[in-house]
Amino acid sequence: MKKIQMVDLKGQYEHIKEQVNSSVLNVIDSTAFINGPEVHSFQKELEEYLDVKHVIPCANGTDALQIAMMGLDLKPGDEVITADFTFAATVEVIALLQLTPVLVDVDPDSFNIDLDAIRKAITPKTKAIVPVHLFGQSAKMDEIMEIAKEHNLYVIEDNAQGIGADYTSSHGKVAKTGTIGHVASTSFFPSKNLGCYGDGGAIFTNDDDLAHTIRGIVNHGMYKRYHHDVVGVNSRLDSIQAAVLRAKLPNLDHYNNARRAAARKYNEALKGIENIITPKISGNTCNTHKDVICDTCNCHVFHQYTLRVVDTDRDALVKHLNDNGIPCGVYYPIPLHSQKAYRDDRYNEADFPVTNQLIKEVISLPMHTELDDEQIGFITKTIIDFVNS
Repeated sequence: MKKIQMVDLKGQYEHIKEQVNSSVLNVIDSTAFINGPEVHSFQKELEEYLDVKHVIPCANGTDALQIAMMGLDLKPGDEVITADFTFAATVEVIALLQLTPVLVDVDPDSFNIDLDAIRKAITPKTKAIVPVHLFGQSAKMDEIMEIAKEHNLYVIEDNAQGIGADYTSSHGKVAKTGTIGHVASTSFFPSKNLGCYGDGGAIFTNDDDLAHTIRGIVNHGMYKRYHHDVVGVNSRLDSIQAAVLRAKLPNLDHYNNARRAAARKYNEALKGIENIITPKISGNTCNTHKDVICDTCNCHVFHQYTLRVVDTDRDALVKHLNDNGIPCGVYYPIPLHSQKAYRDDRYNEADFPVTNQLIKEVISLPMHTELDDEQIGFITKTIIDFVNS
């Protein structure tokens, strides 16, 4: 059996090696390292794939989220609602811009932001909602957009883990995550479903005026060289990373299908195992295939395959897997409202029952495009042996 890895970037690279190497060497030969043809071509190709009017590449996913908020001209003290159970970058940029983060609880099945918690958190100071499409499954965007419309709020999608995922609205319309809200951000960190070989990110929007503003922000606030019209930053996707992403983008649906196939095998092997709750597909993500992993649509792209381990020592299971050569991850062990940087007297532990439970139970198994049946069989047998011991 091949060595099990949490993410097998080397194995994935072997399938696109010639194209990647050729494209990277072409960039080096051209010396067009910043804003070169590869960046512009990737931008257009990603716009076509997502069916979105504007993709603005930038240096990384955290910058993407920050720049999206800068483009909306939010003011210090404005409140931004987001999920408590996610990576810190989401709340980090809110705080960096001197906005007021408002953390709320999540749904126990999808791990995405809870709708009732959003409604309860809205105040006259609320200006935006940031749903995170956690682990590769869309948040409930129909309802979130309705709440935002009712209260005149912006919706900023954090799509760092969800690129390629489909969302089916209650009216049957299918759209890619990241194209539904007013603006969205994504990350091309190497381990993402669409990852480069360094840092990279992008902002998506269908709003022409907002796209224009953001294009200036990513380049020192310039629309014309040495004319700084808005306060900006230096955040550009370099041409070598764009070349890698261009090689990978045509394979993105294949990559996501491979992840779904692996998830389906995990689910089948762990079905009915006491103390193990396998990932659930939210009904509103795919109205046709509720609570199953679909063969025919991209309703969940499984950036992570995350179990809940109940009435069992999760940390002991982590050690057991590691002792057997199986890497795994706990995403996330500490809720954002408990992090030293983001503690606030406004928060009450009673408002985070789901998050506070999930941090004790979640465990993410190896998930990537190169997983094979032998590896999945060994991983699941090791889990079952532990639970039954």
